Amino acid sequence: MIIALILSGGTGQRLGSDIPKQYIDVEGRPVISYSIESLFRHERIDSIHIVAEPVWQERIREWLSADGFDQKFRGFSVPGENRQLSILHGLEDIRMYAEDTDYVFIHDAARPLLQERLITDCIDHVSGHDGVLPVLPMKDTVYSSTDGKTISALLKRSEIYAGQAPELFCLGVYHEANLRLLPERILQVNGSTEPAVMAGLDIVMIPGDEENFKITTKEDLERFRKIKEMKR
Repeated sequence: MIIALILSGGTGQRLGSDIPKQYIDVEGRPVISYSIESLFRHERIDSIHIVAEPVWQERIREWLSADGFDQKFRGFSVPGENRQLSILHGLEDIRMYAEDTDYVFIHDAARPLLQERLITDCIDHVSGHDGVLPVLPMKDTVYSSTDGKTISALLKRSEIYAGQAPELFCLGVYHEANLRLLPERILQVNGSTEPAVMAGLDIVMIPGDEENFKITTKEDLERFRKIKEMKR
């Protein structure tokens, strides 16, 4: 079984909106509904679990029901102190109905342009591994700076990659990798794959999708609006 865990607990402070970015209306629908639709329609995604603040959960239920996406929905989890703790809350709730040999497919609600191909690629490549991470190669020269003011070192661009969501992990070993970071180290985690790498799990990289960007700024939101307008 493959369970999609959608992270929708962010506050969207960097966007400067009155409501979190994943609930902003674009073309008559909240941003979160676009990735939910992609996961609902994919035949190899068995269930959908959502991390969201309690104040938004009833509204999400209404959206799921209105769009007919509630057939795969299994439940909510409450957000944690940071993104990784939100993931851990989701993992612990998912383990109430899933086996450790099942897989969890982690995606951000604020990445609405999730394509069927990328979902399929993640699932196809996980066999024989503990997880899958889509990545994008670095196009620019990359530098390291220890003080944020001067260059400390030049990094080898051919060996540097930017990780993307979605990420796919074997549920049991990934849950254990997160538990090992409690209570303090998990608060320093920025990316979903970090706990897996720190635990020595076998994570395979696959090509990501340039269009699968995360809405973080007003410019990102406007870019998404224009893409949807062009597809009318």
